[in-house]
Amino acid sequence: MELRQLRYFVRIVELGSMGRAAIDLDVVQSALSQQISRLEGELCTRLLQRTAKGAVPTEAGLAFFREAQLALRHADQAARAAQQARLTGTVSVGLSPTTASVLGVPLMRAMHERYPDVRLHMVGSLSGHLSNMLNARQLDLAVLFDTQPARRWSVLPLLEERLFLIRSIRHRAPDQAPLPRQVSLAALEAEPLILPTGPHGLRSRLDTAFAQARVAPCMAMEIDSLELLMDAVDMGLGSTIQPWAAVGRYSDAAQRFELAEIEDGPAFRPAALCSLSDDELSPAALAARVVLADCVRELVQSGQWIGAALVAPAAPHTL
Repeated sequence: MELRQLRYFVRIVELGSMGRAAIDLDVVQSALSQQISRLEGELCTRLLQRTAKGAVPTEAGLAFFREAQLALRHADQAARAAQQARLTGTVSVGLSPTTASVLGVPLMRAMHERYPDVRLHMVGSLSGHLSNMLNARQLDLAVLFDTQPARRWSVLPLLEERLFLIRSIRHRAPDQAPLPRQVSLAALEAEPLILPTGPHGLRSRLDTAFAQARVAPCMAMEIDSLELLMDAVDMGLGSTIQPWAAVGRYSDAAQRFELAEIEDGPAFRPAALCSLSDDELSPAALAARVVLADCVRELVQSGQWIGAALVAPAAPHTL
């Protein structure tokens, strides 16, 4: 089996056509077909089903496709590593918007200082989207709040973040009292809330908490963008329930927002560092996982990550 055969096969599956793959790879189609036939002969199984519209992978081909992608990725990284003495490669890291507002810059700085030849690919998205990307092997690492969809992930619990009711100060109604230090879920029944939609980790956790407290929350808006959500809160269009990190990007947060800690229910959000299994991670990704965990520990212990508490350290486990 040759690497070029893997490259040919992966490109055919990605483009869905032997002809289009031949053009993209600058290879004569007959030569491409011959290499795939040799590959199938060596594996003693059919990998592609030829149809009138193109080529689609068989069940065996789909399984081979996933592993071939990883093999090619690691081969490319191995080639780059051989060209340089220091650790090199590309690492894809996914962070939710709230996590990125606290962890993003320190992580990039630490990786640049420790491993200057490792190229970071940072992805900011909601936790549900990051879970799907990790399952699709589009990410190496991600900090997630819901590890239920895991498929052979390596999971390292990181921290727990307290949740707060966050309200605009500048648009507080004249007859509205300032928020107390703590507030119960029952007291929020009439509070107009702005939250992300259901499929994402924080919303599903809050829905469960409200159900357990027998409270029907008053939903003012659903916004799946932290920046837009906090802009809406800042304008006084409603309140939100988020960890402190949601206001961390504002240098004047104390003048814009008032916060009250949620005192009952699951009043915290657990965060875990999830990655592909150890045997699928490149040396650069394994190094980045250590750096990320170190950054989290330093931010929490120094008090820069307000409302967060470290989870007792443990070895990563696979789900």
